[in-house]
Amino acid sequence: MATGSGSEGTIKIAIASGKGGTGKTLISTNLAWVAREDDPRVVYLDCDVEEPNGHLFLKGEVERSRVVNRLVPEINNERCDGCSICSDFCAFNALATLKESTLVFPELCHSCGGCALVCPNDAIVEVEHPVGTVRMRKVGELATIDGIVNIGVSSVTPVIQAVKQSIPAGSIALLDASPGTACPAVETLKDCDFVLLITEPTPFGLNDFQLSVELLRELKVPFAAMINRVGVGDNRVHDYCQSEGIQVLAELPNDRRIAEVYSRGELITEGLPEYRAVFERLYAMLLDRCPQNGMAMEKSNGTM
Repeated sequence: MATGSGSEGTIKIAIASGKGGTGKTLISTNLAWVAREDDPRVVYLDCDVEEPNGHLFLKGEVERSRVVNRLVPEINNERCDGCSICSDFCAFNALATLKESTLVFPELCHSCGGCALVCPNDAIVEVEHPVGTVRMRKVGELATIDGIVNIGVSSVTPVIQAVKQSIPAGSIALLDASPGTACPAVETLKDCDFVLLITEPTPFGLNDFQLSVELLRELKVPFAAMINRVGVGDNRVHDYCQSEGIQVLAELPNDRRIAEVYSRGELITEGLPEYRAVFERLYAMLLDRCPQNGMAMEKSNGTM
């Protein structure tokens, strides 16, 4: 699958949330499934690499996979004199100097390469260390890509980067982001063309939604909101969006039938066809908010 992250004509739309459990995967999988029927450019990416679950709903056998590696230091003990310059330099405590040798803790390393640069004895080389896997599936005509980080790996961003680098050139990628506002979410959202923030009308939903809004404004990534489980709480999320000028593109009600279909690992657009129109309209609105889409369409039609 050709790399397309940052490639000309590629559009990245992320589906994100300030907290887990708001329905982000429910929205992103159904959106991808419905959108792909009319738009062959659509691919689905599960960037929540610590607990990817999009494949539970977009079911398909893994066709291809590849190991994700990152560089970690390896110590040549014949050259190392225990000067501790490298361990003093490391901000993540991935190195520890003991007398005349240095220990490496690969799970703490962030692969900055600084230790090898500061070592006065050229006792450090960088070697590949496996941190996760990228997997490709085909579900009907929909291509899906996800990543899963290895147990014990603390820095998941290399796996997210590898997932995004697998986006086919010229496609419209729908990225299911990690919840929250920590590094995994930032890595997914930072270069997206548009973000759909999923929230719920509860006090916890509002609080974490506000944190996500602050993050996206800091990243200068355009975004809009979708409110899930409307009717379960109050109107404070709606009031906040209105006061902040945040457009609400779609809503889903607090419908028990949605929870029942979801709990069986089924797409609600298949189990409850009356909701298909919600996702069809949502996809059209998301495309309208991506200026790159117009450019890509013109090029595909030979008008540029």
